[in-house]
Order: sequence, then C-alpha cells, then structure tokens
Amino acid sequence: MKDYDVVGRKKGVSAGHVVAVIVICLFAAFFLFPFYWMITGSFKPMASVTASSLEIFPSTLSTMNWEKLFKYPAFKWLFNSMFTAFGTMVLVCFTSAMAGYSLAKKQYPGREALFWLFVGMMTLPRQVLLVPLFTMVSKWGWLDSFEGLIFPAVGWPFGVFLMKQFSQTLPTELLEAAKIDGCSEFRTFWDIVLPLVKPGMGALAIFTFMTSWNDYFWQLVLIQSTPMKTLPLGVAGLQMEWGTDYGLLMAGGTASSLPMIVVFLAFQKYFTKGITLGAVKG
Repeated sequence: MKDYDVVGRKKGVSAGHVVAVIVICLFAAFFLFPFYWMITGSFKPMASVTASSLEIFPSTLSTMNWEKLFKYPAFKWLFNSMFTAFGTMVLVCFTSAMAGYSLAKKQYPGREALFWLFVGMMTLPRQVLLVPLFTMVSKWGWLDSFEGLIFPAVGWPFGVFLMKQFSQTLPTELLEAAKIDGCSEFRTFWDIVLPLVKPGMGALAIFTFMTSWNDYFWQLVLIQSTPMKTLPLGVAGLQMEWGTDYGLLMAGGTASSLPMIVVFLAFQKYFTKGITLGAVKG
C-alpha cells in the first residue's frame, strides 16, 4: 500500500528533491569557499600562502599571522568597532521603532508627507551628506570620537520605513484597549508595541550592525588617531603597510568578519521571521 500525505501527494524523497539538495550544497560550498580560504590562510606561513599550487588543506599551521596582528592595537580596534556597531544598532532600533509606530498608528497633520520624506531620503547616497555631516560633527567637537561615529548614523530612513511597515500590522483594537485601561503613550509603546515588532527589530538589528561595521568611508573621514581606529580601518592600514603579507591580511579579515557572523547567528530567528513577515504583509 502506498503512503500518501494529507493532501494526497506520495510520500518519499523524489529524484528532483535530491538534485535540488545537491545543487544547493554546491552553491553553498562555492560561496563558503572564500571564507574557508581566508580562515585557513590566516594560519598558514607566508610560503604556503603565496605558493603557486592550490593547497586546500594546510600542511603546516602557524599562529604567526595572528601574533603579528595583535602586536598592533587590534583589540582596541575590535572594541571600537563593537562599541560603535552595537551603540548604533541599539539606538537605530529604538528610534526607528518609535518613529515607525508614530507613522503607522498615530494621526496628525503632515504624517503622510513626513513618511514620503523618509522614503525620498532613502534614495540619497551617503556621499551627498558627507560635507554637512562633517561640518556639523566638527562644530560639535565630535571629531575622532564615538559620538561622531554613532549619532550621525542614528536617523536611518530605511529603519523608519521598515518599522513603519511592521507597525501597520499591529491590531488597532489592541492599542485602543491599552488606552482604555489607562496605559500612557510610552507604556503602550514599551509594553505592547515593542514585543510585537521584535521580528522587524531583529532584521533591522542585523542590517544596522552590518552597515555600521562596514561604514569604512565615514570612519576614514572622521577618525584621525590610531587608538580610535575601528577594525576595518586598522586592517586597511595594515594593507598599506604590509601590502604583500597576505597571511596577516587574512588574519585581519577573519577577525573583522567573526563579530558579524556572531550577531547574525544571535538574531537569525528574528531575521528570518522578520523578512518573511515583511514579504507577506509589507
């Protein structure tokens, strides 16, 4: 007797499914190989890194590149990057959630115009804002500081747009019931809205962290001293100083990419759920 599922389809693994899994695995291996090459290359001696023959599995492992990397203030650069990216991520998520909730659920004159202004600002490249941002930060004395790295990135139009789309899915009756029960506006936002928009905030947290971590252009303009450098900026400086030391550069690249992987794994559940909800209800 053949076994069928609840919709009448035959159970079992079809040949097409097996082929699809194999193709997906091949694509995954293709895209993961450069990352594998970078990690293993960071543990290879210089002769193995620059060898003409392709060495998939390292014959000799060495920590020389990592020791050389941490002779520089790499830990301080890593701390600077982490502090900047996490600070920006927290502030962007909180302010974007508040602005998105206001644009989605509150009634006031000019609300639609304000929303379309945010949408229009998403089309502006960052380079257009460089001069006014730098002038403002310079006048406030925030050059070469965490304030200058974090606060200019907080007003992110994409974050407001994303959280507005998620806030629209909240039931208005629930918010009205909270108001009838005597909740203040902030308590309604904190106790009811924030827990319900967690998936959207998870997706936004990953986008914000990656954008802040890779914001090399603004960091290059703003940072003037070596101790205030971020890790991507420090690694780029090593490239100028040790242009042919590929093992050292691979160690720097590995150290620079690991925090992003940790953040993605930490928020992966919310990221997947957030993107799915956004695609269905956005």
